[in-house]
Amino acid sequence: MQNTLAQISLKRIRENATLIKRAAGAPLIAVVKDDAYGHGAERVALALHGVADAFAVATVDEGASLRCAGVSEDILVLTPPLCREEVLRISSYNMIAPLTSFFVLKLALSVTEEEEIPLRVHIAVNTGMNRYGFQPRRIAEVLKKTGTFSVEGVFSHLYAPASEAHLNAQMKLFQEAADRVKEIYPDAKSHLAATGGILAGVKADMVRAGIALYGYSPDGFKVADVKPAMKIYASVAHNGRTVGNGLGYKIEENMPQRAHTLRLGYGDGFFRDEGKLCMDAAVVSGYARTGTRKLVLKDVSEYAKRHNTTEYEALVNVSRRADKSYDE
Repeated sequence: MQNTLAQISLKRIRENATLIKRAAGAPLIAVVKDDAYGHGAERVALALHGVADAFAVATVDEGASLRCAGVSEDILVLTPPLCREEVLRISSYNMIAPLTSFFVLKLALSVTEEEEIPLRVHIAVNTGMNRYGFQPRRIAEVLKKTGTFSVEGVFSHLYAPASEAHLNAQMKLFQEAADRVKEIYPDAKSHLAATGGILAGVKADMVRAGIALYGYSPDGFKVADVKPAMKIYASVAHNGRTVGNGLGYKIEENMPQRAHTLRLGYGDGFFRDEGKLCMDAAVVSGYARTGTRKLVLKDVSEYAKRHNTTEYEALVNVSRRADKSYDE
């Protein structure tokens, strides 16, 4: 009972995925990067078998862990390979590499030609986010050098799907690039929309959903009917009558007569809250029975807003050191 406990409903994640896939009307790439936003990537991916058509992860290590857990669907790695070993692992685990730059293209060609191994790729296009991807005007040049790869997709990412002007500009650039790719690789699947893009009505061959799977909406949108899948509990490690004027490191002028200590702190990924949280403990006013568990976080949206951050950041942080319990 030393760690916080994340109670996670896989049933809700499946229901959320089904809703968002139905809304998109397209095959679903379920984004399970960063341990499925803290929900446990292997368990979430296995639970989405039959709902998700493919998965997206941040790193080669994350993808390899899914394969070792028995995930058989396609796995797209979103961070480009940066060394020989990563190209080899993507190929050996039958994952899909993102072609994001001429550096990556040269590296992948060198490894695959020298080792005589196949490599499945999706071509990334920079349509304005400036995170990864080739400039649209250079796609024709890229396509001249991809003959040894299995080019199975082309993708980009929306940076402001709630803004019609920015959305339309990105969609135009992406469609032009996707059309060029499909001239050479007609079976390549295009995907541009994450959750926000899905809700904005962006159409392509596939969609990538992340935050909606876990019950939350991106900025500027509201996903109807999706429900949060995680609750966080912490153990009561101490309770008693108070002495002096401290609640943790915070000076409290109106001291309560009793306080209790939760085994939860900023070492577990929670915000310090004006000194009430220590690194591994939180001092709270009132009585609670030592040895019991207490629900400490249910509404991540409210918590994120209170701390001027997003649900994305809050979810991956508060589950950082938590034990996970699953409701199938």
